[in-house]
Amino acid sequence: MSSIILYLQLFWTYTKIGVFGFGGGYAMLSLVQDEVVTKHHWVTPQQFTDIVALSQVTPGPIGINSATYIGYTATNSILGAIIATLAVSLPSFILVMLISMAFARFRSNRWVDAAFIGIRPASLGLIASAALLLTFNASGLWNWILKGNNSELVVRENFPDLKSLFIFALTLILAAKRWVHPILLIVMAGALGWILYNPII
Repeated sequence: MSSIILYLQLFWTYTKIGVFGFGGGYAMLSLVQDEVVTKHHWVTPQQFTDIVALSQVTPGPIGINSATYIGYTATNSILGAIIATLAVSLPSFILVMLISMAFARFRSNRWVDAAFIGIRPASLGLIASAALLLTFNASGLWNWILKGNNSELVVRENFPDLKSLFIFALTLILAAKRWVHPILLIVMAGALGWILYNPII
């Protein structure tokens, strides 16, 4: 009985994420984290970060990939992965089908244009929020900023250290200069991480 309830919770949670996850996979990460880490505790913050990284390097949209991994982790079953994947995809599929039928008629409407102008910065803010939430314990960070040094700064176990910051900076430079292909960058970053965090000597 408890497993059935878990599957129903998983389906309902990812249906909500699919309906309200505006702005694409990265923008919905903060919503996903709030649901699966904070509310339901299906995965730990470290597991969530690892799942996002794995979803990034595997083919397909990051939102759907992460739903598959989290569904499997939460239920320890392929059925859970299938339920989460279908639940997050179905609302978007239905909404896009409905919108596409009406969009051609209203795309030149000034109210529709104004709505899209408002959505763009909101999507950017959600993506930035997801980046911060993957790095910091947001509540601890803001309490520390607002209260000063008298308040203890509580950070997650995946708070970046100098090694991870070095990998980030090197990858950012190589990607910005377009000196290395993105796929090769992912492989190089993984290899460098393995070397730095598992020294041979």
